[in-house]
Amino acid sequence: MTAGPLAPYACDPAQSRGRRFPEPESRGRTVFQRDRDRILHCRAFRRLMHKTQVFIGAEGDHFRTRLTHSLEVAQIARSVARSLGLDEDLAEAVALAHDLGHTPFGHAGEDVLDEAMEPWGGFDHNVQTLRILTELETMYADFDGLNLTWETLEGVVKHNGPIAGEVPRAVRDYCAVHDLEVDVFPGAEAQTAAIADDIAYHSHDVDDGLRAGLFTLEDLLEAPLAGDAADEAIARYPDAARGRLVQETVRRIIDRLVGDLTEESGLRLAGSAVGSADDVRWHDAPLIAFSRPVAEANTALKAWLFANMYRHVSVRTERREAVELMRGLFDCFRADPERLPDEWRGRLDGRDETGRMRVIADYIAGMTDRFARDEHRRLMAGKNERLP
Repeated sequence: MTAGPLAPYACDPAQSRGRRFPEPESRGRTVFQRDRDRILHCRAFRRLMHKTQVFIGAEGDHFRTRLTHSLEVAQIARSVARSLGLDEDLAEAVALAHDLGHTPFGHAGEDVLDEAMEPWGGFDHNVQTLRILTELETMYADFDGLNLTWETLEGVVKHNGPIAGEVPRAVRDYCAVHDLEVDVFPGAEAQTAAIADDIAYHSHDVDDGLRAGLFTLEDLLEAPLAGDAADEAIARYPDAARGRLVQETVRRIIDRLVGDLTEESGLRLAGSAVGSADDVRWHDAPLIAFSRPVAEANTALKAWLFANMYRHVSVRTERREAVELMRGLFDCFRADPERLPDEWRGRLDGRDETGRMRVIADYIAGMTDRFARDEHRRLMAGKNERLP
């Protein structure tokens, strides 16, 4: 299927709400294509290659990292967007950017930073993603951040839907100069990227869990949604090698989820009579969604993975080690900020305590797993020299 005309409810790049800092646009690319390219070329995106997805990344070259996860999310988001007549480039841009704010060691690292930073506003990877895109990346001479369009930034900020309750300070500060309307739903492309994240996450965790030996294909037969996929693959290919059966199972999980998402979303969009991207935002419910049976099965699969993978003894052991390492890093830099590299020490100048702690959190959050381990070894060795 080739891309056709945009549906009336799609985000039209020609009608973008623009960038915070006006700049000449490309003659050969739409604004959303340019956003996608800027994300691909930024340093934070490259660092995802060495950031944990689940705590088995260091055990083999075939397990997912944050980078490969983001690429899989982008592929699914683009396919669904094309089927629904949405802007593929915007869906892809949001998908590629959605995990830029993750710490080393996955959610365990985020939990440590959130706890450590609690007196100074906490830590949230979605908020950190916005800060990377609008402040921390320094690729351009004219502005900090990547100066992405309003539509891409709203998709990142509202990755989990409208922000209810207190709006995080960093989001509030940015919205004061470039209002992202955080109290309403994002556009259909951003909604697509968010659910593509769930599809990629659950399907590749099944794959990685099987490869790591955390559970077997026979165990998976008892899992919601994935069990049906495994049973179908085994019945269709009874003599196939185990590795092929795993791939056939994962392929069927993705196919069922993507197929249901596309069908249900098409029905919702048609039934809602939305006629513009803003109609999607102001609708009283998400319009990109699974059907109720598949949504319930997907939630049940998540619970099964939590019990059989995320709580597995080997995963918990690695989590404990990562927690100790991250706490050690934060405590060392808090006690002696002079041990930060020169560039980061310079960012401490003129800041109050909250600002200084945020600089430390930014430095640690940007580390890859490998660099975090190296830094921890250096600090724990009691060396006093500063980093170059």
